[in-house]
Amino acid sequence: MSIFERFLTLWVFLCIIAGIALGQMMPGIFGAISTMEIAKVNLPVALLIWLMIVPMLVKIDFAALRQVTKHWRGIGVTLFVNWAVKPFSMALLGWLFIGWLFRPWLPAEQVDSYIAGLILLAAAPCTAMVFVWSNLTKGEPHFTLSQVALNDTIMVIAFAPIVALLLGLSSITVPWETLLLSVALYIVVPVIVAQVIRRGVLASGGETALQRLLKTLQPLSLLALLTTLVLLFAFQGTQIIAQPMVIALLAVPILIQVYFNSGLAYLLNRWSGEQHCVAGPSALIGASNFFELAVAAAISLFGLNSGAALATVVGVLIEVPVMLSVVKIVNASKGWYQRGIKSHA
Repeated sequence: MSIFERFLTLWVFLCIIAGIALGQMMPGIFGAISTMEIAKVNLPVALLIWLMIVPMLVKIDFAALRQVTKHWRGIGVTLFVNWAVKPFSMALLGWLFIGWLFRPWLPAEQVDSYIAGLILLAAAPCTAMVFVWSNLTKGEPHFTLSQVALNDTIMVIAFAPIVALLLGLSSITVPWETLLLSVALYIVVPVIVAQVIRRGVLASGGETALQRLLKTLQPLSLLALLTTLVLLFAFQGTQIIAQPMVIALLAVPILIQVYFNSGLAYLLNRWSGEQHCVAGPSALIGASNFFELAVAAAISLFGLNSGAALATVVGVLIEVPVMLSVVKIVNASKGWYQRGIKSHA
C-alpha cells in the first residue's frame, strides 16, 4: 500500500474541510456546478465516479464471470442483508432515534419527513462507490460486479414496493429517469469503456502492459474520489453550517445501520465459509447506500427543502468516511476471519 493510500482517511477529512470552505468562499461557482445535471444526476460527479470505477473495471476478465457461481454463499448473504434486513433495520432505527429519543431536539413538523428520508436512503444498495471499497479490501472483482448488477436488476422491481410499505403509502412515484440513467452511467457505460481499454492494451502489449496501466490508474481513481468529496461538501456546506445539530442527530441511525449491516454480512459470510475476498465486498455492498437515487426520490416526493431531502443528504456527507472505516475493519480482521474459515473446514 502506498503512502497515499495509507493516509487516505486523512486526505478524506482534509477534502471535507476544503469542500465546505470552498463552498462558502465561492458559492456561485459551486452552485453552477451543482445545477449541471440530467434527471437529478449531477454530470461532473458522474464523470468523477467514472474515473473512480473504470480502473477497477479494467481488471475484470468477463470470461471469468462464469466462475462467480462458486461464490453463491456470498451472493446469498448480500441479497439477504440488502433486501430483507437493511431497509427494515433503518426504519426501526429511524423510529427509535428520530421518532422517539431525539424528538425533543428536532423540529416537530419534520420528524416524520426525516424518518422517510432515512428509509429512502436504505432502500437501495450502492451502485458505483462499492467498486472503490471492494478494491481497497482486495475484493474479488467478478463477485463485486455480478453482485452490483444483480442488485440493480432487483432495485428496478423492489425499490418502490419496499419504500411504499415502510412509508405506509399506497403508491410511490419512483424517479425512473434517475434510476435508469444512474445504472447506465455508473454500470453499463463504464463497463463498456473499461473492456475496450482492457482488450486494446492486452492486444498491443499483453499482460505486462495491462499491469503497468493498472498501476498508473490506481492513484487517478483515488484522486477522483477525493475530488468528488470536495464537490459534494461544497454543494452541501451551507446545510452543514446552518443545521449542525440536526445533521449530527440524523447521522446516528445512519452510522449504526452501516456498522450493523456490514457486520452482519461479514459474520454470515464467515459462518458460511465464504472466502475473505468475497466477504469484504459483501459487507461493503450490504452497508452502503445509493444516495443519488435516495436524494432524487426524497426531492420528488417531499420537496427540496424537506426533512426527507436533508436526511438523504446526511447519507451523502458521511458515506465516504464511514465506509473507509469499514474497509479498515475488514482489512485488519482478515487473520481472524480466515481462522474462522479453517475451523469450519
